[in-house]
Amino acid sequence: MTDAQDHFSARLAFETDPSDVYAAQRAGDAFTLVDVRGQDAWAQGRITGAVHLPYREIPDRAENEIPRDQPVVVYCWSPGCNAGQKGALALARLGYEVREMIGGFEYWVREGQPTEDDRGPCERIFDPTVMVVRN
Repeated sequence: MTDAQDHFSARLAFETDPSDVYAAQRAGDAFTLVDVRGQDAWAQGRITGAVHLPYREIPDRAENEIPRDQPVVVYCWSPGCNAGQKGALALARLGYEVREMIGGFEYWVREGQPTEDDRGPCERIFDPTVMVVRN
């Protein structure tokens, strides 16, 4: 393989994106989606179907709360946040098969995927700057 092939193969092995995660949810693929942000962020809004495990708490809680028999996908706020990487590293250190959802919660929301907050489901809004929106 070339350096470029190695690089992009490695990235795809450890990263995914909101569109692929949503497609996997819709297909019924078995994986655990983990929101690694803090409590205030979780309460404000999260991906429907995600579980909450702040990255700082992963070493103490993951083995009791995250199944080992399926892959894990983690996310944080946005491309400007590295909590997803910190969470993925903590899970990898515990032996989990883990990927980071690049773009985080921000791009999930911008693509209009299902979200909820402490009151229930949130309105889906599709951002034409990150995807094709057909009326």
